[in-house]
Amino acid sequence: MQFICVKNHKDKEFELFLQPMKFTLQHTDPKSNARAGLIETDHGNIETPIFMPVGTVGTVKGVHQQELKTEVNAQIILGNTYHLYLRPGTEILQQAGGLHQFIGWDRPILTDSGGYQVYSLSGTRKIKEAGVTFTSHIDGSKHFFSPERAIDIQREIGGDIIMAFDECTPYPCDYRYAKRSMHMTHRWLKRCCDHFDSTNDLYGYAQTFLPIVQGSTYDDLRKQSAEAIASFDREANAIGGLSVGEPAEDMYRTTDIVCNVLPKDKPRYLMGVGTPENILECIGLGIDMFDCVLPSRNARHGLLYTADGIMNMKNAKWKNDFSPIDSNSNAHTSRVHTKAYLRHLFQGRERLAGQIATLHNLSFYLWLVGEARKHIIAGDYATWKDMMVQKVRVRL
Repeated sequence: MQFICVKNHKDKEFELFLQPMKFTLQHTDPKSNARAGLIETDHGNIETPIFMPVGTVGTVKGVHQQELKTEVNAQIILGNTYHLYLRPGTEILQQAGGLHQFIGWDRPILTDSGGYQVYSLSGTRKIKEAGVTFTSHIDGSKHFFSPERAIDIQREIGGDIIMAFDECTPYPCDYRYAKRSMHMTHRWLKRCCDHFDSTNDLYGYAQTFLPIVQGSTYDDLRKQSAEAIASFDREANAIGGLSVGEPAEDMYRTTDIVCNVLPKDKPRYLMGVGTPENILECIGLGIDMFDCVLPSRNARHGLLYTADGIMNMKNAKWKNDFSPIDSNSNAHTSRVHTKAYLRHLFQGRERLAGQIATLHNLSFYLWLVGEARKHIIAGDYATWKDMMVQKVRVRL
């Protein structure tokens, strides 16, 4: 909580009270750890469980912001700190009034901290206690992210929810390295918290800071990290370092361990996960928030997710199929366009193919978590989940 000074229409300064996001736990499933809740932010409310489309550079590739509202019903989207820092740069974003104004989006935004890019740029970065030096993938220039700088950049971008700067360890990962990295992530977290609490929101709405649990797939490290993260008593908590190549069973076991430690009255965000099956299983373990590039990335390659299974729209079997892509989809495009037409677009390498497919996949993911919420409230999530998992993994 903080006060900031702003000017009214008479150019007189007054204090505005800003309150971080609020979470209300509304329902729990009697036969699993699935939860339904409500997150309140200054840019609107978010019903959980929720999936957040990834808008890496200020855009969900191939989809207009208006379509994210009307076709997808996205309640919150993501922005990528590393990419937005490099281009267009935070100076431009500040001149625009923050990322919301820059891209024309009036709903919540979450920004990551760049920690995952530290992981993915393993060949061009150096990690030290002070922070990370890395090379831009755009022009080869050198840059430095410290925990403090990562907070400043996210302040300047203007996400409603901003993330701690951490190190995402690879899989497989040596135990000693995972332990050493985890402790450094905890030290970085303390620096992030101190800096966040000593700085102000820039655009007249509250930003909320989230810590991240690490520890690879080692049960004792994950439990230790979850306890450390919980001790910071922030408004929500995240779980990182999963969906990086480990078997699904390890992901579920690790997630379960962490969820049993993190406080029940705060949202839990599982970063970078995943397939519809992954999401359904992890909702059952107590996860509230998800993000992943799979629905949009795979859509551009012709892979569509539905309630009946997965379709590869480049396959010849759809050539003469004039039924709707998905008659039950929330996306208008999926109801009015046929499988044959979408296959034709992919065969001709038309850009519209990726747009229609992306709208479909994102709509399906938002439908899926919406249905999960309904069944949590109804009290039969566990039964419904077991049935849906069998369906969504089928290759049609």
